[in-house]
Amino acid sequence: MEATRTYQKVPVPLDARSVCLGPDGAVAHVTRTLHMISGRWKMPILFRLYADSTMRSSQLLSEIEGISQKMLTQHLRELEQEGLIDRRDFGKQPPRVEYRLTTMGFALMPVLLAARQFSEDHPDGLSSGDDFGVHRAEK
Repeated sequence: MEATRTYQKVPVPLDARSVCLGPDGAVAHVTRTLHMISGRWKMPILFRLYADSTMRSSQLLSEIEGISQKMLTQHLRELEQEGLIDRRDFGKQPPRVEYRLTTMGFALMPVLLAARQFSEDHPDGLSSGDDFGVHRAEK
C-alpha cells in the first residue's frame, strides 16, 4: 500500500488558507505564543510563579538551578513586556521587588501544562512509530 502524506492535506479550500496561514491565522498566533515563551529560562520562571503566587528575584535565583542574575533579570523583563508577569516594586530601601503571574500568564498555564502532558504521554517522540506525519494506509 502507498503511504499517505497527511501534512499535504489542509482542511480548508485553497482560497481560504489564510485562515490557517495568513497574518491573522492559526500559525501566526501559535508562533507568537511560542515566541513569548522562547528562551531557556522563561518556562522555569513561569512554572515557579505558577507554583508560588509571588516571588522575589532572589528566591527565583536560588530555586532555578543554573540561572545567572543577568539571565534572570533579562527574562523577567521580557516576560513583563509580554504581559505574562507583573513586577511590583515596593519602593523601599533595601529594594523589595516581587513578581507574579498576570491574568494572561495564568491563562497560558493550561497550555503549558497540556504540552507537559503531551510530552509525558509521548516520551519516545518519533520512535513511537510516527515518522513526520507519513502514515501507512489501512488495508
